[in-house]
Amino acid sequence: MNSTFRIIIALALVASLAACAKRTREEPAPVREAPVPTQTGSAADDGRFGPEDLDTVACLRQRTILFDFDRSEVRPEFAEALRCHAKYLQDRPSAMITLEGHADERGSREYNLGLGERRGNAVSSALQANGGSAGQLTVVSYGEERPTCTESSESCWQRNRRVEIVYTAR
Repeated sequence: MNSTFRIIIALALVASLAACAKRTREEPAPVREAPVPTQTGSAADDGRFGPEDLDTVACLRQRTILFDFDRSEVRPEFAEALRCHAKYLQDRPSAMITLEGHADERGSREYNLGLGERRGNAVSSALQANGGSAGQLTVVSYGEERPTCTESSESCWQRNRRVEIVYTAR
């Protein structure tokens, strides 16, 4: 009986420790808000983007988002440009963007079309997370069909793994 009592006590102790254990969930690191450049040289400098800024503000001229091989996650070095485009969308509710997803020549046609779509959706999600509206965004995948470079080399493939931001309405 003494050993049965010890087993019951040990089980109760283990159960109570398990119930008290703190359960933690890793949260993704918050995206740092970098200041977005405002208009320069415009008559009404209210901090809002205008259509002319698409050609003059550096972060808005950045319209190609590159991806790693076989990946659809937006690389950290493009976060500022995406925040900038999201602010433009907020400032210009009539603006519309088509996100054109692309892949390099490796992989089947179907796989690359899917990968291009996943990349476009990743950029769309990043724009929406920074304040852009889903109604202003359209995702299209071209897969490997529209390469910027046709050589079979790593440097060429890197340029083909991309999403292009195309403004269809300013």
